[in-house]
Amino acid sequence: MQALVLEEKGRLALRDFPIEETLGPRDVRIAPKVVGICGSDVHYYTHGGIGPFVVRAPMILGHEAAGIVTEVGADVREFRIGDRVCMEPGLPDPAGRATRLGLYNLDPAVRFWATPPIHGVLRPSVVHPADFTFKLPDNVSFAAAAMVEPLAVGVHAVTKARVKPGDVAVVIGAGPIGLVTVLAALAAGCARVIVSDIDDAKLAIAAKLGAVTPVNVGERSLAEAVMAETDGWGADIVLECSGNAKAAADVFATLCPGGVVVYVGIPLEPIRYDVAAGQIKEARVEHVFRYAHVFPRCVAMLASGAIDVAPLITRTFPFADSIEAFDFAAAAPRGEVKVQIAMPD
Repeated sequence: MQALVLEEKGRLALRDFPIEETLGPRDVRIAPKVVGICGSDVHYYTHGGIGPFVVRAPMILGHEAAGIVTEVGADVREFRIGDRVCMEPGLPDPAGRATRLGLYNLDPAVRFWATPPIHGVLRPSVVHPADFTFKLPDNVSFAAAAMVEPLAVGVHAVTKARVKPGDVAVVIGAGPIGLVTVLAALAAGCARVIVSDIDDAKLAIAAKLGAVTPVNVGERSLAEAVMAETDGWGADIVLECSGNAKAAADVFATLCPGGVVVYVGIPLEPIRYDVAAGQIKEARVEHVFRYAHVFPRCVAMLASGAIDVAPLITRTFPFADSIEAFDFAAAAPRGEVKVQIAMPD
């Protein structure tokens, strides 16, 4: 079967890549229809690894996916052939301590699509546990459903923030994760979200998502903008989604007394952390790693219209042009948010 294969750092190939996957009694076989390109996919392509996860053998990319069920295991009752679904890509060890505590995203043994050595889903077929597969309502497109995976990060982040109706939030970074976090914060009840970036085209997209104030930090201080918006009080919540060392180091400058900071973006290097600045505001600090228990909520919000991810999907390539799609995503053109790949019928 033809797949998009990362042969090694900087080299992709569309080629036959046979994988034998046995359908277990609680598994479903799925034909992916749309797959999003994540920043981690691009980083594996351009750098050959992320921290301890190093590409040492050819690996199929892709983990943001939606598709159609083509086969069901003997004990699967909740799905039928032809069901439209999206899939949660991280599979924990059911017996692991973190999993049993409900923290399955933190299980050290989790197997995550397109994270070495686990293959991703830019291929015609994949076997996946029914328990990590979610049926789509008819009004949720495959393209929107392939956004559930990144959206889950934003929903997990605002859940950790414990948003209250009327809160003012700051989202640092208007990339895909930043913008889904904006959508999640508004859906959770924030009265206003202030978004920072240096890309005016992305900030323009953010401004159309709802009660959003965009701030180009190349032209204006974020702290100054936030204080102007909040009568000098500061934001109730700061969600750091950029992973940028300078931005992440200044999170307390925009926070109100007693507010909460949530670190969402993962810096590539250790960052400065101003303990005193957090202490004098008695800031609560949270961290997120991927997500847990939020896929059904994400699907429900897409179905109800509480969240619309369509404005974030800025480019779609056919599977035959997958290598071009990755080169395009790696170039990070201004104004581009989410690049997706449409799989063949």
